[in-house]
Order: sequence, then C-alpha cells, then structure tokens
Amino acid sequence: MRRKQKPLQHHEGIVESLSHDGKGICRADGKAIFVSGALPGELIRFSFRPHKKNYDEGNLVEVIKPSPDRIDAKCKHYGVCGGCSFMHLSSEKQIEAKQQVLLDGLEHIGKVKLNEILPPVTTHPWGYRRKARLGVKYVFKKEKVLVGFRERSAPYLAELEQCEVLHPDAGQRLTSFSSLIRSLSCYDKIAQIEVAIADDISSFVFRNLVDLTEEDKDKLIAYATAEGIAIYLQPKGPDSVTPLYPENPRLQYHLPDYNVTLDFEPTDFTQVNQDINPKMIALALELLELNENDHVLELFCGLGNFTLPMARFAKQITGVEGGAELIERANKNAELNNISNTDLHVANLMEDVSASSWLKNDYDKLLLDPPRSGAKEMLPYIDKMNIKRIVYVSCNPSTLARDAGTLVNEMGYTLEKAGVMDMFPHTAHVESIALFTKK
Repeated sequence: MRRKQKPLQHHEGIVESLSHDGKGICRADGKAIFVSGALPGELIRFSFRPHKKNYDEGNLVEVIKPSPDRIDAKCKHYGVCGGCSFMHLSSEKQIEAKQQVLLDGLEHIGKVKLNEILPPVTTHPWGYRRKARLGVKYVFKKEKVLVGFRERSAPYLAELEQCEVLHPDAGQRLTSFSSLIRSLSCYDKIAQIEVAIADDISSFVFRNLVDLTEEDKDKLIAYATAEGIAIYLQPKGPDSVTPLYPENPRLQYHLPDYNVTLDFEPTDFTQVNQDINPKMIALALELLELNENDHVLELFCGLGNFTLPMARFAKQITGVEGGAELIERANKNAELNNISNTDLHVANLMEDVSASSWLKNDYDKLLLDPPRSGAKEMLPYIDKMNIKRIVYVSCNPSTLARDAGTLVNEMGYTLEKAGVMDMFPHTAHVESIALFTKK
C-alpha cells in the first residue's frame, strides 16, 4: 500500500546561510529547510512537504525582500533546468560562497588551520564548458525530441533552446540537434550526446540504442559536414565509440606556455573549463616550486595534463593512473611532445598498491589530483614516503578537508595555502587547490 503524502506546507522566513551545494537554509518549526535559489538575508516564502526528521527540501515560492547580491539570471531556462544553481548570484559573490565552503570544510571536517588563502582563480563565466553529457528523449505527448539537461529536482529532461554555460558550439545547437534527431528513423532510440570540444574541432558522440540505417548515417554526415563538427556513434559501451565523420578526427588541446599539445578521445577525462585549466596548471607548478633535480610523483595523472608541463621543469615525473587507456594516451602524448623524462604506471589507486614498483622510489614532491572520493586510500603510502611538498588539486572540498585532517593532524604536514578555482561558474561545484609542506 502506498503511504499517503503529507500536505504541502507554506512558510515565510529569513534565509540564514547557504548550504555546501548552494541552497538557502531556512527554518520551519525548528527544522532546517534547504531552498534552491534563495540567498542569505532574504525574506522568502517557501513550501515543502514534511518528509524527514531534521531537514527537508523546499521550493522557493516568492522572494519578498531580495538580497542586494541577487541578480537577474542570464539564461531564460534558469530555475527549470537543473544544470546551474548559482546564476541568481553575481560571479564575485559565487566565488566568495565557494571559498567559504572550502574554509568551513577545512575547519569543521579536517580540523585544520589554514595559513594563507590563495587568490581565487577565475576566468570568463559564460560559454566555458567543453565537456558535458546531454540527455536525449523523444516526448510522445509533445511529438518532440528534447536535448539538454534534467529539470531541477526532477528526472525529466528540461525543454531547452540553448545553454549559456556550454561552449557555444554545443550550447547553441540544442534545437538543431533536436531537429536532426527527429529527422532520423530511430528518433526515439538516441539516448544521449557526449560533448567534447577540442581546440580545433567540436565532437559529439551519439549514443544509438539501435543500428542506424544508411539514410540516417547520411543525414548525420551531411549535418557534420555542413557544420564542420565531428560525430561519433556509440552503439554499446564506451569501447564501442567510433567516428562516423570525419573518418579519423584528431582531438587536441594546446598548452602553449609549456609547448605541450595533448591528444584525447571524446570520452576521455579532460578538464571541463579549458580557460581555467592553464591557470590551474601554472598555479600547481608555482606551488610545487619545481627544479631540475626534482623527482615528482603524480597520482591520478590521467592523460598527462599536469604531467607533461611538469616534465619541462623537473628531472623525472612518475605518474600513476587507474585507466590503462589514459596511460597509453599519456605515453603517446609524451612522445608527441618529445618528452622522455616521464615514467607512467597503471594502478588502481583505490586498492592495495603495496607491491607496485613505483613505491620503491624516492620522491621530492607530490601532485595529487584525485576524483571526488579523494585520496584517502593513498595516504598511508604517502606517510611512509616522507615527501616534503604536496600539492593537492581537489574537485570535492569535503574529501579534501578529510584528507587534509589526516595529512596535518596525523602525518605532520602543515597546510600552507589553499584556494578555489572557478572551474564550474554558476554551479555549486567547488574546485580547489592546497599546498602541504613538511620540514
């Protein structure tokens, strides 16, 4: 028997603060209510349906007294589309909010003291996103193919005409992609489009749940030819991705400050924001203070984004990554750039790596760039290495704070500096970087 829903409650209240994911925190009968789109200090009217004991998710009904920091969202789909959560807040205030999330985490989760806050790393906040996964859905009631992101707090695709944060080569194609897919015989069998924007060509991977007819392929090829883009097909898992047109597209991005060019495949992990990326690399290298005698260990090295720039300044870089295909790509990228002082290994850094040969080396410095789960599993090995200088690049302030607590309170490191990098403007995502040293 289905449990009867509790009635919707309506309240007025002052927003106390922001949560770590950018929602305004209000109170109703002593319970915390998290309200998307609300800002600290605002008097708002909100609704929620009681569900949990200590907190609930609420909906913003009306801003009665707005914050002076509130701005009009540039995107007309904001509030419906779930892709962005901070577009009602100025870019400067977004950075301040993200910095506070970082500082609160270090203090309350890690129980560590930060000696110096780094200036935030920022760039232009629009049209920045070069990697994305767009949902595709044929809606029978509308007789229309929707392409884009899910609605906020709902499993349905939002009906979008454009996206202001996607690179224009993707963000301005949502309606033309919709028309293109609707023209195919399998218009209801395309599940998603993977976006990967290179410096010289934009690529799109169409996830086709059935084999395409020759006529369908011809339509995709005609579109790709006319628009100057690359289209791939993915009939099954990630290993099935193959180019449709051009026959052999070459995806690259360039790091001219280091005379480095990196080849990548459309489903490879690359940094979403290629305007922030070179600034992030420069800051990481500055914090590492590399010299020609350094042997650097890089964990979670990927396809060489940090590895190859570091190799220009250090004696040796030993890189480790879980994905064999990424290490293969990194080795080819080293060869492409005539770099010979890299030693790259495949290892699952979430598991026991005690038998790994690279653990037997002595290292002067360490660069960590783990996934959202952090580097917890690697910390016991790092403790035995006695490395004097660690730069930690993080995409999750909570796991950075947790690992910082271990590095500082258990392993004797000092947290010298930390700061945020605005990799994802208009979202609550916090990218950060921290420097740890040991005397």
